[in-house]
Amino acid sequence: MITTVRTPLVQTKLPAVGTTIFTVMSGLAAARGAVNLGQGFPDFDCDPRLVHAVTDAMTRGLNQYPPMPGVPVLREAVAAKIRTLHGPHNGRDYDAASEITVTAGATQAIITAILAVVHPGDEVIVLEPCYDSYVPNIELAGGTVVRVPLTPGTLRPDFDKIAAAINTKTRAILINSPHNPSATVWTRDDMLKLQEILAPTDVLLISDEVYEHMVYAPAEHHSVARFPGLAARAFIISSFGKTYHVTGWKVGTVAAPAPLTAEFRKVHQFTVFTVNTPVQYGLAAYMADPKPYLELPAFYQRKRDLFREGLARTRFKLLPSEGSYFQCVDISAVSDLNEAEFCKWLTTEIGVAAIPLSAFYGNGFDQRVVRFCFAKKDETLNLALERLAKL
Repeated sequence: MITTVRTPLVQTKLPAVGTTIFTVMSGLAAARGAVNLGQGFPDFDCDPRLVHAVTDAMTRGLNQYPPMPGVPVLREAVAAKIRTLHGPHNGRDYDAASEITVTAGATQAIITAILAVVHPGDEVIVLEPCYDSYVPNIELAGGTVVRVPLTPGTLRPDFDKIAAAINTKTRAILINSPHNPSATVWTRDDMLKLQEILAPTDVLLISDEVYEHMVYAPAEHHSVARFPGLAARAFIISSFGKTYHVTGWKVGTVAAPAPLTAEFRKVHQFTVFTVNTPVQYGLAAYMADPKPYLELPAFYQRKRDLFREGLARTRFKLLPSEGSYFQCVDISAVSDLNEAEFCKWLTTEIGVAAIPLSAFYGNGFDQRVVRFCFAKKDETLNLALERLAKL
């Protein structure tokens, strides 16, 4: 008897999702030998002391399951850091046991927060352009995405449009500062305005603050933790990978009031359950010295300034880079191509990969702007600038 062998058809939950622009551009960069300033990751090593701290934890036998929300010593270090930087005198003091959770990276933290609070039919506001995981995460939770554009040109929040988008179905809003991809930073007044808008509502806030330690003078990072009216309704997401140049370790944290954390952990325990034990202990030991994150703004500002100085000799129009490790440029004086085609041409013909800003919009909105990443060795940036000088 012959049985038919077949793979059953599956109705996709994410029909609009294909290969990401980051994968496309990184693949093209590799094939063409281009300098990859597209994908946002460092090409330099982390501090050897951090590696030694993790190795030491492994050697000491800290290799079995940790507690589900994270090892206590790391959660305590995170709570202490928030307290020191944002202060109980003008913000929220988080309890390490009930309000800090260690996650398998910031992306896992974002989807876990969304799955924990968003029900089918709920609306969730995203501010475009936005990080590419936000929209699929909302859709996987059965929520409805409400896209509110940042102001074209300045890429700053339009609070009239945000307020107009809120209704009885609105469950949450996602914000991101310092912002990927625009490199803008929300001001204190921005945060106060959002606090005022949300005050009469039950809207939750998911604040993506993974670039919190990459803010350049005179700008300042205003964490949601500093604003009681926001912190009381917020999941605040941070990333050790971004802060310590170890993006491949995929470890982050979420700070949230105890009732929100309880719901977050319900989902967390049945997705990843918990996070790499020796890495958690290594990070906790490394955090005893605050210098690495306190000195990070100066470290990246020097790279930003080096890169901007070189770009100033091209026909690109530089947009402000207030935070993150990204630099956006207007290509209008360089090419008549749209953003996506320009990035392919730049990679193929000039040998430098960038990302079109249109990739961060649901409708592919094209404003003739592309994004570079300057989290690279000086020699990488100088090689890219040498090639871009041809423009």
